[in-house]
This record gives sequence, C-alpha cells and structure tokens, in this order.
Amino acid sequence: MKIKSILIANRGEIAIRIIRTAQKMGIRSYVIKTAKEPNAWYLDEADEVIDFTESIDSNIPEFLDIERIIDHAKKHKVDAIHPGYGFLAENPDFARRCEEEKIIFIGPSPDAIYRMGHKTIAKELARKHTVPLLGGSKGAVADAEEARTIASEIGYPVILKAAAGGGGRGMRIVGKEKDIERMFNLATKEAEKAFNNPDVFIEKYVREPRHIEFQILADKHGNLVHLGERECSVQRKHQKLLEESPSPALDEELRSRMGTAALKIARSVNYYSAGTVEFLMDEDNNFYFMEMNTRIQVEHPVTEMVTGIDLIEQMIRIAEGKTLPFTQDEIKLNGWAIEWRINAEDVQSGFSPSLGTIEKISWPENEHIRVDTGVRDGSVITPYYDSMIAKLIIHAEDREKALQQSTIAIRKFWIKGTKTTLAFCRAVLQNRNFRKGRFNTSFIGKELKIFYQHEADEEMLAAFFAAYDYAREIHEHEDKPLYTEKGKEIAPWVLNKRLR
Repeated sequence: MKIKSILIANRGEIAIRIIRTAQKMGIRSYVIKTAKEPNAWYLDEADEVIDFTESIDSNIPEFLDIERIIDHAKKHKVDAIHPGYGFLAENPDFARRCEEEKIIFIGPSPDAIYRMGHKTIAKELARKHTVPLLGGSKGAVADAEEARTIASEIGYPVILKAAAGGGGRGMRIVGKEKDIERMFNLATKEAEKAFNNPDVFIEKYVREPRHIEFQILADKHGNLVHLGERECSVQRKHQKLLEESPSPALDEELRSRMGTAALKIARSVNYYSAGTVEFLMDEDNNFYFMEMNTRIQVEHPVTEMVTGIDLIEQMIRIAEGKTLPFTQDEIKLNGWAIEWRINAEDVQSGFSPSLGTIEKISWPENEHIRVDTGVRDGSVITPYYDSMIAKLIIHAEDREKALQQSTIAIRKFWIKGTKTTLAFCRAVLQNRNFRKGRFNTSFIGKELKIFYQHEADEEMLAAFFAAYDYAREIHEHEDKPLYTEKGKEIAPWVLNKRLR
C-alpha cells in the first residue's frame, strides 16, 4: 500500500526530521499540538496540525495517550503513524492498536517490540541463537537471596537491570556481597516506578567496556542488512552524550562478526523496519549482546551520513511492503561522522536541566555539517520534555578531519538564553585520549573530572560581574546609568576590559 499521509506521534527535532522526509516522498504530514508547547517549531513544518490543547478528563500525557492518538488518526483518515523515538515508539500495545484499526504502524511488529523490549526474553533468544552473552540469570530474579546466589556463582562485580526497560533506570552495580540486598531493593523499586514492572535480572558487570551498537534494516520479505556500527561509549549515567560512526575500536573482521550477531537477533523475532542491536565490548574485543532498540535512534544521523541512506525513508518504504533496495554487499561506509548532542543543561551543576527561552541560536553551515533541531529563536525549554536542543553532525573523510571540523563548528555554534553542553563538547575535543580513540564508558569519570572548560580569568570575571550587578541594584533608585562616559552608559564588559 502506498502511504499518502502520516501522523507523527512525537515532537521536536525528530518530528521535523520525519516531516522533511515525508515531504520529499510526497506524503502529507500531521502533527500534534500540545498546551505545553503551543508555539513549537515542528507545528509550522507540518501540513496539518491536530489540536490536543483542549482540556480533557485524562492524566495521561498527550504523546502517551494511545486511544486519543488512535481516535484522531481515524478522524483525519491518516494512512500511517510514525512514533519517532521515546514515548510510544517501543510500546507493543500501541503498535497492536494501530493494526486493529487498520492504521499502518511505521515500525516493527507488536510481537517483535514486546520480545525485544522484555530483556530476559531477548537474552534467552540471544542464547538460543548463539549470540555472545554475559553470565547471569536466565530470567527475572525472584528475590535478593537468589540474586546473592547467582552473584556468588558468576563473581562480583555484577549489575542488576530492569527486565522491562532501559536508559539507566532500574540499574544498579553491585561490587560486594554485603550490598546485594540493598541494591536489589533499590533496582526493583526504580523499575516498578519507571516501567510499572519490578522485575530485574542479574548479569556479570564488565568494567570499563565500550558501548557499540549496530544499525539494522529489514523488510517484510526476509531481507536484512546492517549498516555498520556506532560508537556510543561517551556516556554519563548510561545516557549517551555523543556518537560516531564507524568506531575507532573495530576492524573489518570484528565489524563483520558483530554485524552477523546483530542480524541473528533480528531474525530471531522476524524483525522488519529499522532497529538497533547494542553490545558491550571488553578490552580484549570480546562482545556481548545487551539489548535491541526497536525504533529509530537519536543518533541515527551518523549512520545516514556514512552510508548515504535515509533511514526514515526506508522505514516508510518497509511499512508500505517494499523490499530493501540494496544487499549487504552493497552497503559501504564512506568517511567518518560524529554527532554532538547539545543539551540545555548546566554542566557545572551535574548536567541539571537549564530551563528558559532560546533568545538566539545560530550555527555554521557547510558541506561537512548537518544540524537536526526542534528549536529556533524564541523557543522555550520546558520541564515537560527532554533537554536536547540540537544534534550537530559532522561528516569528513576520516576521523581526524571529522574532529578538526567538529572543533571549528562547535566554536561557531552559538546559543543565548540558556546554559548548554557546548563547553563540555569543547572539553571532550581537547582530550588527548579521546582524539586518539582510546576511551570507554568510564571516559567522563576518569578523563573529565571537571565537567567544564576553565577560561582564563573566569573567576575574576565572575566576581567583577557580580560586583557590577550589586552596585547597579544599590543605585537602581537613582534611575540613571551606574557608569557613564560622555552621557552614555558603559557596558560592564567594556569597563572590565579597560580596568584590565
């Protein structure tokens, strides 16, 4: 079936990303307007806007309200729904409801979503299909005592993980037997709160691994390919901060073996659509299946840049029933791509969200640069959604040139109105081990103990501006400029320069 209209059950940059591919394919796009973001940029990009700002008797957030989304999709007679990432993207009930209402779900089958979403089922499938796994429980752990028994068998350290979720929630590392009960209780409570399911499993914890993921595409006719790997090891609390493709740690032989393992996992659930298979890799290049994400990933642009393949377009084509237009032998990785996530976060306060209005945002533009964003001048960073402002993607012929281009682009990327992670990106780029490709998931804790760049005279400048603001406050009642020259107010940064 040819898809002529798509409801995008998402917001922000991924909504704009899907809209633009839909436009390229001649497909009409529908988006959802919420009271939390009534002036969001993505609303202006779509062909039609469905208003969810009206008050209803529901405590369910707009992008999680399955029945409301389905109801409006039927009212507007859309052919398909694309869930993007997050929200309902990996909810098998949502995919099933789309099927029941004869709406095309642009993603995998409900069964594949369910089985890969439940980590213990996914691990059992990996074991059955001889994909490498870390030692641990074969299913959910009944209680702390069972966790203690398994941990003593496989040896400490171990990690407890939520069976029904991911993203670092419901996850606890246990280094000693005396901590197992406390950590088990913490993990199950967090899993219950985050995923409405307290089940956790236990496995051997790999110290300082690399986090490598493989992008796969599969159609409904049994054709599967992988599009190479993404290096995702620079993380904070299991949240990725930047990604690159390919990985500096892989050669062709290892890439082939890991790619083959990723396709085995996909075949185990008759997978179709885009998906990502994630692995941990130790210092000896032994790799272990971790999980499969049954959706498009935030970091998908780096794969698009090195392969030239539009993943959203392929998801839509697959949903229409078309076959993949290429084979594994035809997939070539061209050059190197790095994605820098630019978030509205105060790095000096432990990456806490920095809310406010984007007064001005600008970035350089050339053939090496791609920027995916859902904000513009005047956009508001609210507490309701994630803090990502933009993704800066750099493509070059090799890693060294990609790093050089990243340095230039980040220096010219400018955001006024909120604190961002741009300084953190600069600090990463200046790190010698990162530039040499020698890093793993412990990189931030070991290499960047101070999460910010210390500019020259930073403390003196901070003290000066604080004193200036204090003096202005004292003299405010006089209703005249604090410092003047020839009748005009002198800006504090000009005065500071003169005093220095």
